[in-house]
Amino acid sequence: MRKKVVLLAMLCISVFSFAQIENPVTWSFSSRNVSANESELVLTATIEKSWHLYSQFINEGGPVPTSFKFTPSADYELVGKVKETSPVIKTFDKTFEMDVAYFSGKAVFVQKIKLKKPELKVNGTLEFMVCDDDQCLPPDEKAFSIGVKNDKVAATETTESEPTKVILQDTISATLDTVAEPLALAKDTATLIATPENTTTGAGDYTLWAIFLAGFLGGLAAFFMPCIFPMVPFTVSYFTKSSAKGGGVGKALIYGFSIVVIYVGIGLIVSIVFGADALNNLSTNGFFNLFFFLLLVVFGASFLGAFELTLPSKWVNKADEKSSSKGLTGIFFMATTLALVSFSCTGPIIGYLLVEAATMGSYLGPAIGMLGFAIALSLPFTLFAMFPSWLKSMPKSGGWLNSIKVTLGFLELALALKFLSNVDLAYHWNWFDREVFLVLWIVIFAMLGFYLLGKLRFSHDSEVKTVSVFRLFLSIIVFSFTVYMIPGLWGAPLRSIAAFLPPQQTQDFDLYTNSLGGGNTDKVAHAPRKYSDKFHAPYNIDAFFDYEEGMAYAKSANKPVMIDFTGHACVNCRKMEADVWSTKQVLGILQNNFVLIQLYVDDKTQLPDEEQYVSNFSGKTIRTIGNKWSDLQASKYNANSQPFYVLLSADEKMLVKPQGANYNADEFAAYLQSGISAFAAQ
Repeated sequence: MRKKVVLLAMLCISVFSFAQIENPVTWSFSSRNVSANESELVLTATIEKSWHLYSQFINEGGPVPTSFKFTPSADYELVGKVKETSPVIKTFDKTFEMDVAYFSGKAVFVQKIKLKKPELKVNGTLEFMVCDDDQCLPPDEKAFSIGVKNDKVAATETTESEPTKVILQDTISATLDTVAEPLALAKDTATLIATPENTTTGAGDYTLWAIFLAGFLGGLAAFFMPCIFPMVPFTVSYFTKSSAKGGGVGKALIYGFSIVVIYVGIGLIVSIVFGADALNNLSTNGFFNLFFFLLLVVFGASFLGAFELTLPSKWVNKADEKSSSKGLTGIFFMATTLALVSFSCTGPIIGYLLVEAATMGSYLGPAIGMLGFAIALSLPFTLFAMFPSWLKSMPKSGGWLNSIKVTLGFLELALALKFLSNVDLAYHWNWFDREVFLVLWIVIFAMLGFYLLGKLRFSHDSEVKTVSVFRLFLSIIVFSFTVYMIPGLWGAPLRSIAAFLPPQQTQDFDLYTNSLGGGNTDKVAHAPRKYSDKFHAPYNIDAFFDYEEGMAYAKSANKPVMIDFTGHACVNCRKMEADVWSTKQVLGILQNNFVLIQLYVDDKTQLPDEEQYVSNFSGKTIRTIGNKWSDLQASKYNANSQPFYVLLSADEKMLVKPQGANYNADEFAAYLQSGISAFAAQ
């Protein structure tokens, strides 16, 4: 307390004499280039004799430290923090009764930045305080503008006329984020409904690594199918008996490599046939989503025993004839024969995998998915050929193989519903809401549980006279999951699967949202807002769904804006809303401190003829609401992944750097608070 009184007294004395004292500190600003895309901002303070300027690092309760604020801009990003390059004097200050650090004569501060364009200006403000042996001047604030020019940046600059480059940069960024979070990646890959690198989903969790892992898991599942597992002893014995010691291992390696080549080739064919642009739009296309839904239902029915998917017998016979050839050709066609003969078992798995890989928007997605699938499928054949004694420990073929097939059939049916939900949301059919989705999942998984207990049998199933411990444990897990979903019929958030359910706001009977309380749950009466009949924000947040209308309201209310670029088919968007937006620290901020503008980039509602236009950014005709907001995001913010959050002032100035999904509620709340602070500082 004493230190605060002393400081206040010194400042009061200084104020009375301030008119007679010139500012003892003169600031100058410059920049210097350090690499092809990095420069340093140099902020230099020239201090008059007997005066001193305080360091940035002063403990609380002492003099005001020097500090810097840089105005956020899409033209650059800060690298690290401001560094002090001048000699620092450290001493014990009797006035403040603490150790302080200050500069005398001259102080140089350096901030490194990464440039996004070759020529720009960096604006900001600095705050500082100076004292001498007798008095301290009041803290002073100074605005600055520093010109930066680095011609070498031109080669890597992203311009508005290069949409393909923008998309590539987002894809690379999402991939790097995923590599940094492998545990989250492995957890979320189990469902593989997301497509982060296209215009409907968030980046970061579902990338090429995710589709590779999904393919690998699919390959392991395929190995234990009735069409493949019994072939292992026959295939391995062929290699071990037809070759001298060591030769069989070599042939087995070639056989495994041939399997990889065949399935990766299938993935590449899918990429070539569809092309990069088509793959990027599959997940938002109503026709394709309906087709994928029906396709997966057919695959599921096949696994359940309704019929068997087979390829033309002449293909199999031709491949089998070629397999008798000597050398590498014969081994390759042996692998081809395996692929053709096992299609009835692998086809549904491959089909689902290719659908997911294609709709993730990456040109390499199908090939990467098939690479993971082929490695997992070929690995057991190679290992058993290298260690033939392992065959003795292999379980015998039996009804359990068909049980795996049927189990996968139930899963295919459940996962197919996500594609139907995407279409329902994008076209506003409003009949496949959250309750309907949950009821179907509850029934499907309950039937799977009864099947595992042997209470439900299909025509091709053998009778389950006794239940093994393993099947019992699986049924316990399945029934537990089924019971877990039941409270969702009354609005329970079901956070572990919320990302894959229709949005919470489609729930007809929702006790959960009303229980959150606070904010705008009782909305202030206002005139109908544009598109409010089509969209509804989660948790009763009073949101806008049109950019111009929302910005106009923010200007009249003098509040900051959060733009949420989202999508109906965006899994990561639903996960953010369920896991992060619903928390008290975030929901309160969104309800009370921001004007929320939600822009759905995959909505299929046609714009009126007079509102349709040709994009200056992509050259495409903008015909739907989704087209309009997707074009806005790409052209204005050089991004195309969702969710994508932009914090703006009412005059459309960016407050802080935009960001995507962040599942840490405290960190996301801090991000929102930083936008509020930047808005208040304007």
